[in-house]
Amino acid sequence: MPELPEVQTVVNGLKEGLVGDRITCITPIWEKVLSNFIPSDLFIKGKKTLIQDVTRRAKFIIIHFPSSILAIHLRMTGKLFFPVANQIPKHTTAVIKLDSGKKLIFHDTRKFGRIYLYNDLTPINERHGPEPLGKNFSVGWLHRALQQRKRNIKALLLDQSFLAGLGNIYVDESLWAAGIHPGSISNALPAARIRRLHEAVQAILKAAITARGTTIIDFSYLNGQSGRYASQLRIFGRQGQPCITCGREIEKIKVAGRGTYVCSRCQKKYTRGQSAPQQDRG
Repeated sequence: MPELPEVQTVVNGLKEGLVGDRITCITPIWEKVLSNFIPSDLFIKGKKTLIQDVTRRAKFIIIHFPSSILAIHLRMTGKLFFPVANQIPKHTTAVIKLDSGKKLIFHDTRKFGRIYLYNDLTPINERHGPEPLGKNFSVGWLHRALQQRKRNIKALLLDQSFLAGLGNIYVDESLWAAGIHPGSISNALPAARIRRLHEAVQAILKAAITARGTTIIDFSYLNGQSGRYASQLRIFGRQGQPCITCGREIEKIKVAGRGTYVCSRCQKKYTRGQSAPQQDRG
């Protein structure tokens, strides 16, 4: 599934082609792709479809109109692109027509991707934690949030209601860079490791955005090119290879139900956490 850097890469590519244009028609080729609305809902009296901006929140691509938004989640295999020809490719789930004559194709082989229509970002914000590259994701916030919870650290970082946008790849990479075993308990982490984790998350996400994301199987950005961050991965997908820091063989284990890559020498396991408080779960 595309994570924060991959979704941001798509957003960066869409801005130039969408901002200032106007949606004239949205056609669901597969009826379930429009999750909570029908096409006419976008064009009811008073609704304006001038595209003012394209942004990202969590793993959603947000198309902003004057009084509403479209929120697009790519899920496992979703792609957005402007077709070179007028043809509608196989596995297209929706076609968005623009006033300029362009078409935006939502292509999704496995059909997990969805498009939502909301008045504003409130429904998404209510279900998601802070942005890891935003001002609310401070070392102090992370320290307090981890100390208030007695949970597996990998499961917690994957929880979108805790922190938005991270997935399996960048959680594994961040935990390795911070020297934290993914089986650690959140409120057992010492302050120094939490600072390293904060630094690692931000540095890795910024580098991945610069490289236009990671392509493992499906991800590509608008012109069909693959992300370049895969060559910079230090732990993810390197089972059986030597750790670049210590030389120990990288293992693949299961944590929080997910395939997880770990160096048992470089990543310390912290498990002696205290019981988490019952209040202030935010």
